[in-house]
Amino acid sequence: MTLVWLSDLRLQAELTGPDHAPPLVLIHGAGMDLRLWDALAPLLPRHRILRLSLRGHGSSDAPPPPYALGTLIRDVERLISHFALKEAVVLGAGEGGLIAQGLAVKRLDLVRAMVLTGSATRLVPRPDDRDAGCARLLGPRWRDQPALAQVRAMLEATRPEGWQGLAAAIATADLYQTTATLRLPTLVLAGADDRKVPPDLQRELADLVAGARFQLLPRGTHLAMLTQPEAFAGALDAFLTGIGHV
Repeated sequence: MTLVWLSDLRLQAELTGPDHAPPLVLIHGAGMDLRLWDALAPLLPRHRILRLSLRGHGSSDAPPPPYALGTLIRDVERLISHFALKEAVVLGAGEGGLIAQGLAVKRLDLVRAMVLTGSATRLVPRPDDRDAGCARLLGPRWRDQPALAQVRAMLEATRPEGWQGLAAAIATADLYQTTATLRLPTLVLAGADDRKVPPDLQRELADLVAGARFQLLPRGTHLAMLTQPEAFAGALDAFLTGIGHV
């Protein structure tokens, strides 16, 4: 992992996988960082994977809030350009899904396809204590999840600037009209036990994008990439293979 120096801040990023493999960009949600993908990334050896920590998260710089959604989109756009990635599939989780949608609308020349999980066109910021946050992220059996310690560590490591900045960025964001214009291969991958963004809302998101595919992961949580990594990777790999992104 490294800190990438951009013109105005440093962002934590990691690029792994074969040099000439098709790129996959992973964007986490509020309170998480690039460790969110620790269990998933090794299961996708055929791809060049870029994962990052948003500003205010992980080891990335934490400028004073508020942040704007456009700024977060621009941060990811600059990282993709920094690593010279072309025709990437962008996977956004939770609030990261809003960033993925905005990036696809802005830069279809960079984004070949989109995968959204635990997301919608609008998300309402909701401050939680750590236990409530873990319950919403990890589902009804959250205390028994092996990923609990890792999720708590990410939540506790997120600085106040990150929480406040991202909350401000999504507070007024409503991407319904712009996302409805998208015409690119899209997979909406929903956890059946997602307590943060119910599957019905995620199905509505899939219905909004022409030709999008909706898939429900049985017993999947909001963070199914951590709690059910094999099932998540299987669904993702099938989609990537289906669109020829291998």
